[in-house]
Amino acid sequence: MVLFGEDKDWKELMSEDAQVELADLIEKAKKHRSAYMQADDVKVAQTWSALTEISKQLKGLEGRLAKVESIMKSFAEVGEMAKRETLRERMGDIFKPKTSREREQVEKVVDTLMEF
Repeated sequence: MVLFGEDKDWKELMSEDAQVELADLIEKAKKHRSAYMQADDVKVAQTWSALTEISKQLKGLEGRLAKVESIMKSFAEVGEMAKRETLRERMGDIFKPKTSREREQVEKVVDTLMEF
């Protein structure tokens, strides 16, 4: 590409961080070199090879994210159980239920408070 009278590689016109990312991606795609060099259109095949590498990275991140989400969900469940138990104790301290009917009423109050 000719820009202002000088011949520049289009990659040099990218931001510095984008140049680094692109160089990294091209390097990762090189492991498929023996395959894409056999293609009728090497540039397109190299692009698809790079997309394959991106896809593998994305799948790896999705797997890691799923694990983190599972852990966070467990934390939330434990927190909800602790919240329920704390409310039950506090409501019991306040209302001091003696009969099973009073305990049921306290449990209904706890259920209502758990909605908040």
